[in-house]
Amino acid sequence: MDKKLEAGGQAVIEGVMIKTPRKIAIAVRKPDGKIVTKTEKNNEEDSVLANIFFIRGIYKLVYMLNKGLKALIWSGNQVYEEEEELSNKEIFFVLIASLAFSILIFNLVPYVLTSIKIKEISFPIIFNLVDGIIRIIIFILYILLITKMDDVKQLFEYHGAEHKVVNCYEQDKKLTIKNIKECSTIHARCGTQFLILLFVISIFSFSVLPPLINLLFSGFIQLHFIIQKIILFIVRLLLIPVIAGFSYEFLKFFSNRQKNILVKGIIYPGLLFQKLTTKEPNEKQIKVAIKSLKLALD
Repeated sequence: MDKKLEAGGQAVIEGVMIKTPRKIAIAVRKPDGKIVTKTEKNNEEDSVLANIFFIRGIYKLVYMLNKGLKALIWSGNQVYEEEEELSNKEIFFVLIASLAFSILIFNLVPYVLTSIKIKEISFPIIFNLVDGIIRIIIFILYILLITKMDDVKQLFEYHGAEHKVVNCYEQDKKLTIKNIKECSTIHARCGTQFLILLFVISIFSFSVLPPLINLLFSGFIQLHFIIQKIILFIVRLLLIPVIAGFSYEFLKFFSNRQKNILVKGIIYPGLLFQKLTTKEPNEKQIKVAIKSLKLALD
C-alpha cells in the first residue's frame, strides 16, 4: 500500500466511506453479517477548482457533501435491502433541506436570541462572541441529544473506526485489529474540526460586518431595526462559503504542523469536540473500516 496517499472519510449506515486521491470506497455490514463494498474513481482533482487557493475549500466541501450523501443513501439501501436510488434532483433537494435545517438551528436561532439582549450595531464584538457561544452550546446539546439514538450512536462508533484505521495507516503500522485498537478515535482533519474552526473564524468575521456596512452605506443606520437585522443576517449567510474556504486552508495548514505548540492550542478545541462525535468501535466495525481503507488505497 502506498503510504503517501492522504486518506479521510466519514461514517455511513453500518459502515465507513474512505476517500483517497485514487478512489472512494464504501464498506457496509449487512444484517446477515456479510460485508458489501462499492468503489469508484475519485474525480475530485480533475476540476481546475481543486487547485485554486481558497476556492478549493468551497469546491471540496460541496464535492464531499455530494459524495457523502450518496454514500449514506447507498449504505441505507444495503442495510435495509431497498433498491430505490435517489435521482440527482432528489439528492439536491435533500441537501437544500439539510442546509435549511442547519441555518435555522445553528444560525437563525442563536442570532435571534442574541438580538433580544444585545445591539449588534453598537456592540458587534460582544454580540458575535455571545452569538458564537450560543451556537456552540446548541451544537453540543444537539450532538448529546442525537447520541441517545441507537442508530446515531452506532454511526459515531463507525466514525471512531474510520479515524482509528486512518491514524494506524498514517503511523505506518500494519492494519491489524490490535494495532488499530491502540490508535486514537481523534483525527486532525476531521469534519468536526472543520466545523469548530468555522464557528471560531465566523465570530471574528461577523464582528466587522456592522461597522463595515455602516462605512460603505451611510444610510444603513437610519433603516428600521428589522430591516437592518434582515440585511445583516443575509450578509452573514453569504459570507459562510467564504469563511468555509478560509477554514479549509487553515485546517490544511494546521494538519501538517501538529507538533507546533501554537497550532496545538488552536486545534485543541476541535479535537476535544471529536470526543462527542466519535465512540470506541468494536472489532466488527473495525474490520469494516479496514476493508474500506484497503479498497480506497488499492
